[in-house]
Amino acid sequence: MKKEVNSISGRLSLRAPQRESLEILDRVCEVVPPHKALDLEAALSVIRNEYSNVKNFEREFPSLCFALATGVGKTRLMGAFIAYLHLAHNLNNFFVLAPNLTIYNKLIGDFTPNTPKYVFKGISEFALHPPEVITGDNYEQRAGGFAELFAVRINIFNISKINSEVRGGKSPRIKRLSEYIGESYFDYLAALPDLVLLMDESHRYRAGAGVRAINELKPVLGLELTATPFVETNKGPIAFQNVIFEYSLSQAMEDGFVKEPTVVTRADFQADSVSAAELERIKLEDGVRLHENTKVELETYARGNGKPIVKPFMLIIARDTTHAASLMAQFNSADFLGGRYAGSAIQVDSSQTGAAEEKMIADLLNVERADNPVEVVIHVNMLKEGWDVTNLYTIVPLRAANARTLVEQSIGRGLRLPYGTRTGVAAVDRLSIVAHDKFQEIVEEANRDGSILKLKTLVLDAETSAPLQTVVAAPNIEIALGLSSGFAPDSSTPTDFIAESSANGSPLAAHNPAPAFTTPQEQAVAQAAYRAISQMAFQPQLVPSTAALSRPDVQAQLVAQVETVLQSTRSLQPELDGVAPVVDVAQIVAQMTQRVAQSTIDIPRIQLLPKDEVRAGFRAFTADLSNLPRVPPSDDLYIQSLQTGQALLLSFRSGLEERRLEDYIVAHLVDCDDISYDDHADLLYDLASQVTARLLSHLVEDDARKILSIYGRNIATNLHAQMQAHAYEDATKYEVNVSAGFSPLKASAFTHNGNHEIRDIRQAPPQLSQIGRYVFGGFAKCLYPLQKFDSDTERKTALILERDAQKWFRPARDQFQIFYKIGTQHLQYQPDFVAETGDTIFLIETKRAGEMTAPEVLAKRDATTRWCGLASDYNATIGGKPWKYLLLRHDSIAQNISLSALAAGA
Repeated sequence: MKKEVNSISGRLSLRAPQRESLEILDRVCEVVPPHKALDLEAALSVIRNEYSNVKNFEREFPSLCFALATGVGKTRLMGAFIAYLHLAHNLNNFFVLAPNLTIYNKLIGDFTPNTPKYVFKGISEFALHPPEVITGDNYEQRAGGFAELFAVRINIFNISKINSEVRGGKSPRIKRLSEYIGESYFDYLAALPDLVLLMDESHRYRAGAGVRAINELKPVLGLELTATPFVETNKGPIAFQNVIFEYSLSQAMEDGFVKEPTVVTRADFQADSVSAAELERIKLEDGVRLHENTKVELETYARGNGKPIVKPFMLIIARDTTHAASLMAQFNSADFLGGRYAGSAIQVDSSQTGAAEEKMIADLLNVERADNPVEVVIHVNMLKEGWDVTNLYTIVPLRAANARTLVEQSIGRGLRLPYGTRTGVAAVDRLSIVAHDKFQEIVEEANRDGSILKLKTLVLDAETSAPLQTVVAAPNIEIALGLSSGFAPDSSTPTDFIAESSANGSPLAAHNPAPAFTTPQEQAVAQAAYRAISQMAFQPQLVPSTAALSRPDVQAQLVAQVETVLQSTRSLQPELDGVAPVVDVAQIVAQMTQRVAQSTIDIPRIQLLPKDEVRAGFRAFTADLSNLPRVPPSDDLYIQSLQTGQALLLSFRSGLEERRLEDYIVAHLVDCDDISYDDHADLLYDLASQVTARLLSHLVEDDARKILSIYGRNIATNLHAQMQAHAYEDATKYEVNVSAGFSPLKASAFTHNGNHEIRDIRQAPPQLSQIGRYVFGGFAKCLYPLQKFDSDTERKTALILERDAQKWFRPARDQFQIFYKIGTQHLQYQPDFVAETGDTIFLIETKRAGEMTAPEVLAKRDATTRWCGLASDYNATIGGKPWKYLLLRHDSIAQNISLSALAAGA
């Protein structure tokens, strides 16, 4: 069934641990097909032979636990399980258990079509006929006659509600007679021949009368999902015995699937030197400052990358309900930070129980919405499942707790990433725990053997705790025309947390270029002309470059368009006729075209379209075989029996003995959907020969055959993963489509430390490693008034361009449509600099010497070199300048080196 696994994994964009879980389920269904008349002990024996971790099903039916860390995507995996079991094994009835009301409601939403997190998005078989969702609230009404209408039925029930119904020895409502179907719904489900039970947060289903009742359903298969594969007891945690796959939090962090937890303290701070009240005040103050800076970093990232803005919130863990109430009063007080947090905090009162508590937790989920005003959540009890929001960024624990509790429980609900993957921006990818009094203890706990994670540390100093602001840097021409005010912080950022930065008289605004036109009437004409020019950029036949804007026919079209805009404005404001002074539209349009040509580097928008059939495949390479098994398994393990011991484990030899050793590997590689045997036979046998040569270098042939027979699938999987780095797509001929002769410059976004002055480009920062914290100005030839650099090498490059180029800038996101390929991923690339000289336009990238031959750097180089060739060909047809890509080593850049020398040596 590998085809179904590959198809579902691709359509649902499963992550590696999700895909591996699905592959395991596929194998389980192959060796133990799910059906009612299953011999439980025999099934356990077969599964245990392949997955030695599984000691016991722990249920009265086959039940397997997939232990995936919080944030990896357990709900999406449930959807993949259901899709696979239906499409590959024709199973149609599913029973999903939720541990509480919050998760119950969340699951109903996630399994309902046209919702933001719909789990079957991409499964075309469910597009026209989605599964019927039956819940613990509507099953009595939906029970009658639905079997004939829906191929797949997903029942979602809340185990806590079932537990409450069975108190005192009562039968749950699901077991009572239903007038719609003539029997209880429970009996109806139990009689189904293909019922599969899925348990979300399955560590909550290890005791209780409700679980005992669920056992009586006798499903053909149970699938458990949890991030906590153990039960807490007075004697310590007891691990599950049915875990078939585990993906830990430390693995999730290493693979970048969750935020990176960080424990925070102050530099040179001694918690025992201050009173308890003072310690609390300091932790709250530092928590708020971190929260404010995180807001700015999130906005900067969103604006700079075309993403939705994420509003973070801060969680405060109080000692008790009285303490929580006092904190709530403090945040609502006009004395606390000038009253700016009044109305923005909510209290989750631990004195609430049952349905009231569940409703409170459900209300808490609304803090994920960007338009929700809540920025602070004050909570008493440790967090529970259902709090898995993506925008929790700062945790301030104010109650006594040991380090392990803080590490393993406090962070769990805040690990989810708002954009689904890490961004590379530390503040956007980080979850901060403000724990001045527990700092060392938490660090030691996180670093102990067996800890579930490795924490990073953040020591607050004057720099890291300084206020930030988001700066949206518009190009000079837009500021000069009044289309952008230049630099303004987010209006929601408290003014005493940032440097004052209004449009006039601020340190940032002082770097804005002077207005191009002074009167409102001239500005209106100039702005209309600029918009018309920007639209004309996408008519390359008419305007192949900014130089063509000065042609009389183009000027006439621009004047006509501007006049139309002005006439429309006058019709809306007729009272201005005869009052506003007359302006020379043609003259202002002529001036504008000159300004645009001076303030822009012509960047054509190029699309490369394959003209003939695209050929895709893999290039030859030397495989990394460092992880090959070195010793064959013992004969006893190799010839062990299944179930009753009567049958030899011949499946380890694929049921037959291959004639050539290489065939053990090739037989598995050709099963991969993206490998064509006819096109890649030579490569496949070359890779297989590398494997066999390595084995035969220290083993006799019979031992090598044993290893290949047993481990051939795993070896082939490893080779297939390595092949992705050598994938290619080629077309024999391409058609070049130029959709724009030049591209209007885009605004950039970055953060500015309010405690720093705008630094002159000629002044290196005090610490070169901290250059990313500074904003630079003082430019003469840059097309933006301010820029930011990632390294001092980039600052020195900018100085060279200031001296030797006619104009230059650092491109914003989407300024270039250059794409490169790494494995199967097509990624967009923006070079470090664009610079124009008298005879050439350069795209410039600076890299450390040790990175010059990295695969990603070379892929970017190849893609950009091809783009420059196409842009040069286009410019040659219109009398423009050629383009050239410069990949520069960091140690080749110095202020006394000219741009021409760098270009000659590149």
